[in-house]
Amino acid sequence: MKATEAVDWVDPDRWRATPAAERLRLLRLVQANIDRHFNELVSADCRAKGIDPADPADAHQLGTSVQRVLVPLPVNVAAAIDLYEGLVSGRPLQPLALTPAGDGRFDVRVSPRGKDRLLNGDRTDVLRVVGEPRRVDPYAKPGGIVAVLGAGNVASSFEMIRALFVDGYVVVHKPHPLNEDADRVWEKVLQPLVDVHAAAFCPADEGPALTRDPRLSKIYFTGGTGSAKAIMEATDTELVSECGGNNPCIVVPGDRPWTEREIRHQALQIATIVTISGGSICGRTQTLVTSRHWPQRRQLLDAITVALRDLTPGSSTGYPGVDQTFTAFRDAYPSGRLIQPVDGRPASQVMVIEDVGTEGFALENEAFCQVMSEVALDVAPDAGTFLPAAAEFANDKLLGTLAATILIDEDTKKAHATTVDRTLTELRYGTIGVNTMPPVVWTNPYLIWGGNEEGREFVSGRGNFGNLLGFENAEKSIVTSGFTSPGHLIMTSKRGWLALSTRFARYAVRPTWPRLFSLAFAAIRTGFRRTGS
Repeated sequence: MKATEAVDWVDPDRWRATPAAERLRLLRLVQANIDRHFNELVSADCRAKGIDPADPADAHQLGTSVQRVLVPLPVNVAAAIDLYEGLVSGRPLQPLALTPAGDGRFDVRVSPRGKDRLLNGDRTDVLRVVGEPRRVDPYAKPGGIVAVLGAGNVASSFEMIRALFVDGYVVVHKPHPLNEDADRVWEKVLQPLVDVHAAAFCPADEGPALTRDPRLSKIYFTGGTGSAKAIMEATDTELVSECGGNNPCIVVPGDRPWTEREIRHQALQIATIVTISGGSICGRTQTLVTSRHWPQRRQLLDAITVALRDLTPGSSTGYPGVDQTFTAFRDAYPSGRLIQPVDGRPASQVMVIEDVGTEGFALENEAFCQVMSEVALDVAPDAGTFLPAAAEFANDKLLGTLAATILIDEDTKKAHATTVDRTLTELRYGTIGVNTMPPVVWTNPYLIWGGNEEGREFVSGRGNFGNLLGFENAEKSIVTSGFTSPGHLIMTSKRGWLALSTRFARYAVRPTWPRLFSLAFAAIRTGFRRTGS
């Protein structure tokens, strides 16, 4: 239907009056529909991304497709079911812990919980909130109509579930042109919500008409900064947006030497996040921040080269326009090394630019493709000196405020706990991963995802998505895991990645004990597969 007709269809007053028990019933119908249309959703995403599901050489890219389309929205549905089961029973979900964080801030531990604790036993997920933690129930929010504008790189708009069941809005969804096929499947999946006038869909070319509709309360947008600014110029409706940026990975020199196993693990984690989905994900690491004087700097950089070339499968870069971006980085840094993964996938070269300095093109631009740069700070290689300097650099010199990573071994983290805590407070990023990559936050409905640029130039967006428990004044998400956690995102086997991705997606859709055991078995088998197989 046309945008105007879609806005006509949704009924915010009816949705506000819908009891929690009825909303819970609708969520369970949607969950069952996702299972029913699982393969259809994957096929639609593969067509859009040019992936051949029958080609063994594409097995890892098929696995990424499965995760891309069948984890984000289902994870949010499952969490919303938990939320509404609590509301119906009169036992609302509670935070796992509240801890003062200094400066009038608190850390609210929100996950992992339930079965997920078995998957991520060494992980702690907290919301950093400003002031005394206060919560707002979904039914206490004003409601209204939200337009959700789908992203181009991910064919799964979990913002719809968050808008409906966390924020209390009804939703009109407009897909990105790349994902119209998948959106038609999602419309079938979400038909129970359409039937009760809580959701509606309109075509990709209806964006201007939709965003200018005066009946909208808000617009939820994921995409480029330029597009977000154009929307803001065209309408007075509030835009809640996530627009990416140049995300740093701060490598903290250890009080002790890292072992070869630790170096290899971190190299694989970095290589995976740099290349997955052809580099076209918003939360990927783009800039390593190191100490020029760290004795193991060269060892880590060489290990990353080996990981990119020999140990991780090549992922094709196919997002529209990124070939021009890649060329622009190549022109700006002709001495940058081009690394071709050993499996020879087309359009899978990775550009690595070492020691780019503390000013220039590589810092001021988002790649959104397989480009990784390194900034070697002329700072002493001890955590107490390096971390504050690295945080200041990341805050002042890199584009955007979306996501940052800190890699620090357990011994050094314990010895410099005060410095680490201060750095977590001072880093002006919406998401911080300590020993884990920020995209784990992106799908986590208990946390928030978005920029942290209040009072600064618009780059990474305004507002945030998530916050299932409804805490006011949430400032950032902080996720901490073990230095070499088995839960880290590491891809070394094509068939293993596909098996792991499929079982993870099935568990995300319906988190039952049998699916958890199947996922655990796939993770163990993947750990023993030969690299590249």
